[in-house]
Amino acid sequence: MSASPTPTPRLLGVGGYLPSRTLTNPALETMVETSDQWILERTGIATRHIAADDESVATMAVEAGAKAIAASGIDASDIDLVLSATCSMPYAVPGAAATIAHGLGIPAPGACDVNAGCASFTYALAWAADAIKAGSARRVLVTGSEKISPFIDYTDRSVCIIFGDGAGAAVLAADDRGGVGPVVWGSDGEQAAAIQVPAGEQYLRMDGAAVFRWATSQMVDVARRACASANVAIEDLAAFVPHQANLRIVDSLARSLKIPTEKVSRNVVDTGNTSAASVPLALDRLVQEGRTTSGDPMLLMAFGAGLTYAAQVVNCP
Repeated sequence: MSASPTPTPRLLGVGGYLPSRTLTNPALETMVETSDQWILERTGIATRHIAADDESVATMAVEAGAKAIAASGIDASDIDLVLSATCSMPYAVPGAAATIAHGLGIPAPGACDVNAGCASFTYALAWAADAIKAGSARRVLVTGSEKISPFIDYTDRSVCIIFGDGAGAAVLAADDRGGVGPVVWGSDGEQAAAIQVPAGEQYLRMDGAAVFRWATSQMVDVARRACASANVAIEDLAAFVPHQANLRIVDSLARSLKIPTEKVSRNVVDTGNTSAASVPLALDRLVQEGRTTSGDPMLLMAFGAGLTYAAQVVNCP
């Protein structure tokens, strides 16, 4: 008996959702000792979105997921696995994935949450692709959704100027065309204290300078290895979609990789750092603005608390 061919995953559709309330730099000037110029010089961020009281990780993921499913051209009932990438659930149990699936009318899928900090979505995307290749799933919804504002101390200007809320989503499915490269991932637990909510505390604390030094010195090699694993030359990438942590980090990585500005997602200017929602939101914006075409190779890359990181070349839906 001949072996069945290994299924190949492909990205079919993406979607995004941002809360309607915005928090601008001038508004932050009235809340904490800072200024629009100070924020722009250090982060490149002009505004960020803040979820309403009745919006949650799950409700925002449902909004983004519905758009991704519609863009994919498949029916929600055909999805057999839902992965929710998030690090901002307000409680430990239950996770958001089953609630998201119910909200989208997906009947009885496998469902679980993935928490690798800001790298959660890239981890979940890799697991979704592996589940398809292993035959454990054929159609997977991956959401990256964060309501991180309740964890932000708005008297701490080193943190409150950076983060925002939002959600993004992607649908992957078994497809003969393929288009999802191998993941390159890892962690550096020695740096775990750089981003954390300390035990017994409510608010996120971050050593921004340490994260900046680590990301700009370590992630360039990760990007190169991800492209090499996918047999895609960096100069052949149609888009570079790094974690939108800070515009200085984004631009530094792009310069080191010699990727032209027009190919680089700089979504952070308008959204702030949305943690696990960062990459899918940026990817959705690229697609919506027509900056890529179907089949184009794109490098997705993120890093976050842990410190964790993951990078993967995927073809544009």
